[in-house]
Amino acid sequence: MILLLVDLICFVIATALILGIYPSSAMRLTTRIKLIHGLILAGAVFLFRFILRIYSQSWRYANESAYLSFILADSLGGLLYYGISSQFMVWKISFIHALAIVSAELLFTLSVRFLYQWKRARERGGGLTLFKKRKDPSARIKTRIAIVGASDMGVPLAEDLLRQHDAIYEPVCFFDNNPEKIGGYIGSLKIYAEDEYIPDVAQKLGIETFVIAVPSEDPAYIQSLFEKYKQTGRQVLIYDFPHNNLGGEGKTRSIREINIEDLLPRELVTGLDDTVTNYYRDQTILVTGAGGSIGSELCRQLCQLKPKLLVMLDINENGVYDLSQELQLQNKGAVRLQIEIASVRDSQKMDEVVGRYKPSIVFHAAAHKHVPLMEHNPEEAIKNNVLGTYNMASAAEKHGVKRFLLISTDKAVNPTNIMGASKRLCEMIVQSRTGSATDFVAVRFGNVLNSNGSVIPIFKRQIAAGGPVTITDNEVIRYFMMIPEAAQLVLQSACKASNGEIYVLNMGRPVKILDLAKNMIRLSGFEPYVDIDIVEIGLRPGEKLYEELLVHADSTRQTEDRHIFIELEQGLERADIDNKIEELKQALSPDSRQSVKELLMALVPTYHEAEEVNRYARDAAEMKEAQEAHQAQPKEIAL
Repeated sequence: MILLLVDLICFVIATALILGIYPSSAMRLTTRIKLIHGLILAGAVFLFRFILRIYSQSWRYANESAYLSFILADSLGGLLYYGISSQFMVWKISFIHALAIVSAELLFTLSVRFLYQWKRARERGGGLTLFKKRKDPSARIKTRIAIVGASDMGVPLAEDLLRQHDAIYEPVCFFDNNPEKIGGYIGSLKIYAEDEYIPDVAQKLGIETFVIAVPSEDPAYIQSLFEKYKQTGRQVLIYDFPHNNLGGEGKTRSIREINIEDLLPRELVTGLDDTVTNYYRDQTILVTGAGGSIGSELCRQLCQLKPKLLVMLDINENGVYDLSQELQLQNKGAVRLQIEIASVRDSQKMDEVVGRYKPSIVFHAAAHKHVPLMEHNPEEAIKNNVLGTYNMASAAEKHGVKRFLLISTDKAVNPTNIMGASKRLCEMIVQSRTGSATDFVAVRFGNVLNSNGSVIPIFKRQIAAGGPVTITDNEVIRYFMMIPEAAQLVLQSACKASNGEIYVLNMGRPVKILDLAKNMIRLSGFEPYVDIDIVEIGLRPGEKLYEELLVHADSTRQTEDRHIFIELEQGLERADIDNKIEELKQALSPDSRQSVKELLMALVPTYHEAEEVNRYARDAAEMKEAQEAHQAQPKEIAL
């Protein structure tokens, strides 16, 4: 309707202008006769515009074929008008005058359309060459795809694919849920509705693959689209457009398989600001546990921020060596790298390393993290996690490190296992050093996807082996975040935190592990409980049904970054913490008869048995939130 209104205005202006400049006496045309000629011309022109589907075209993305169709429609309309005028009207208009009128109204109308399209193209950062398809007899056989989303993501994708000789995909249509677009065309590609006829359209057009290309960061919506189009029996991919810089400077657009990360309920982190970037530039930075999942990603992102020297410390020589080779290849010598093979348990070595490099910032990521293993080896959790943190904190303070950041875990909140209690004690060490010249802070977050030993790689191996997929309990919930996102929020927290604070990352909504398993099975092309079974094996020692981050108004305070909160709980005095550390050291001696677990429960007041916590787990806010998300999951969609 808007296009019709704009075209009518252009038509009236052009017709009035051309007829108005010729003297009425010479052509014997009165105003009434001119009006009749204008109405006949309008009827003929708009008749052919509708015949050639001019108003079914999306002019935001129009290409040269749409403009040629417009010119053809108006030319045919002009010829029809001239024929009617010369055969049936007493007062005629010459062919030159008729041509002038048609040319003028066409110029006015197309100019308005071109300016609109040019403006939209500039907003997208693209050009005006949509769907210029070149025939190449020797080109490879391409996969016929339907693009889900006739939007500013889907349309440029179609343009790119149709323009490239070596593209492996050939777009044949769009699918969209906008009723104003359905039935229309973008270039030569028709827009179909997302309705029960999707399989019929796919069969008719020979569609082999659906590509989701929607500018949405809502995982639930992406999952609903995946479920809908997967039921056609075709492959479903996603157009991965780099919304942020988490993938690094070299990240490019790509069509890829949908990953479990695309379906998790979380808000994406969108990059580091200049304040954060400048904080790390030209600094000497030490990362412990550099070969681990979080430590290695911190090193990758820190290298992009151009520090003066990055010291990577780990006891695992293979992991940190592989990382150094990767970083040297990516940075080509732009950042100085140094590897230190050492254990944070060795207080003398930590003092030596920190004293030699004198880093401005220390990221302490070294820790044992596996709950069942630490239940069986509690002494190792104390030596590595607690005493290792104490050693690093003491060395940092002694040698004038400006900021020390501890990587903590959601399992430190009301812990039910040795690992969680040891990390809570690490947080207490950080909280106790408020009077130090070194700023001691901690960042707490939940599980990170695809980290070493996490549930995602385990599920992938089990699915590849044909199942079954094993989960500890059907009600277990966990928080998840991508490794690059977690590392980026750690970097943001480190440069803004104050001494003794614990920063809590907003992990979004908790996820039922059962839902995670089902989604991963479907993403692999199988049906849960039909092709791949899911088996419940029972909770492991020290494991509870849910984890807590305590991102609540009564226990945390939000920072200027909505993804980061500050824990409001006050820490103990430094002398009290030092006494606790001495008690732990004595408990580790061969002569001690006190169990480490008993001592930890005495030192960490919030440490409780897992069975006690699980007994009331279903009343927890986290469990209720996860259940609501589970019930809101997209159900089977009948096509």
